[in-house]
Amino acid sequence: MEPTMEDTVAGDFGLINKLDIQCDLKTLSGDLTESFDSEEKKKGKSPKKGASNEFIQSQDIEEKLGSGEPSHPVKMPMAPKPGKGADLSKPPCRKAKEIRKERKRLKLMQQNPAGEPEGFQAQGEPPSLFPPKANKSNQPKSLEDLIFESLPENASHKLEVRVVRSSPPSSQFKATFQESYQVYKRYQMVIHKDPPDKPTVSQFTRFLCSSPLEAENPPNGPDCGYGSFHQQYWLDGRIIAVGVIDILPYCVSSVYLYYDPDYSFLSLGVYSALREIAFTRQLHQKTSQLSYYYMGFYIHSCPKMKYKGQYRPSDLLCPETYVWVPIEQCLPSLENSKYCRFNRDPEAVDEGRSKDPDRLQVFYKKAIMPYGVYKKQQKDPGEDRNCPAPPP
Repeated sequence: MEPTMEDTVAGDFGLINKLDIQCDLKTLSGDLTESFDSEEKKKGKSPKKGASNEFIQSQDIEEKLGSGEPSHPVKMPMAPKPGKGADLSKPPCRKAKEIRKERKRLKLMQQNPAGEPEGFQAQGEPPSLFPPKANKSNQPKSLEDLIFESLPENASHKLEVRVVRSSPPSSQFKATFQESYQVYKRYQMVIHKDPPDKPTVSQFTRFLCSSPLEAENPPNGPDCGYGSFHQQYWLDGRIIAVGVIDILPYCVSSVYLYYDPDYSFLSLGVYSALREIAFTRQLHQKTSQLSYYYMGFYIHSCPKMKYKGQYRPSDLLCPETYVWVPIEQCLPSLENSKYCRFNRDPEAVDEGRSKDPDRLQVFYKKAIMPYGVYKKQQKDPGEDRNCPAPPP
């Protein structure tokens, strides 16, 4: 972490004061030594040999240090006599000229803390006391700059993201179906420990390819239209990951992600989420009402679902009143209970609720029907008692 200008100035003032003290103490200690020798001669005594190594305690030294130093007496070893060498217990003393320059630089810094001091560069002095200016390359990037940054022509690798319609399957989807399926099969076997015979083509098709959504291409909608899609990540000409998404009039819904386990080190789950958020924002520029990214169910006690709360800002849907609540307000309750009512108003209810459950619309076998009709089609007459009415 780079220090702030205030910390830098304060630290440098402390350095200059310390340097002044050291230089003054050396001069003062030399004067005291000469005074001590002359006093000994007057008394007819020879100075003691170890006098240069003794500590002196004097109130005069306190007055010499100024008000910025502690008021208790300062102990300082005597300076060595000429010819005896430098005192290695002290840092080398700086010249008074250098100290004056440092003072001038600090004064200019106080007068102009936002930039370089005037006349400073003209003096040829290196700006050692200034924190380095922020480099543009070190600044945080926007999501779009990170995702859509163009790579040089001679880049070692090439990443391409293709959005292909999965239902009804487009020609691009059909051409890449087998390669996409093989990536899914490896993902299920390595990541989820499925046996080799479980991730079959039919299971893959039923799970991630077939969709009840109808394809629509309204003039005011996104260029790709609405419906179900596969967002394919191509690295150097091969598929390494596929994000299954639904593009709806008001949101992009993330359904599933599978990737080649050999590329787990790339954190493709995080990258795909950021990519889908950027894609949503891109669609929003053309279709203003499409402005949300839906990550599906959030299960606080499940690590495979809890990661969704790391993307902010995020809202969770209250399971009782069906209003969106910021996740920060929900987390304390979820720490105590797996099921929570997020709406803090105890009197609030679902405003869109229906008082007649038989008239509620339900989706069954790719068809929309009233719940009353669905109930009559069930063979088990007791199912109505065991199955709660679906939410509107």
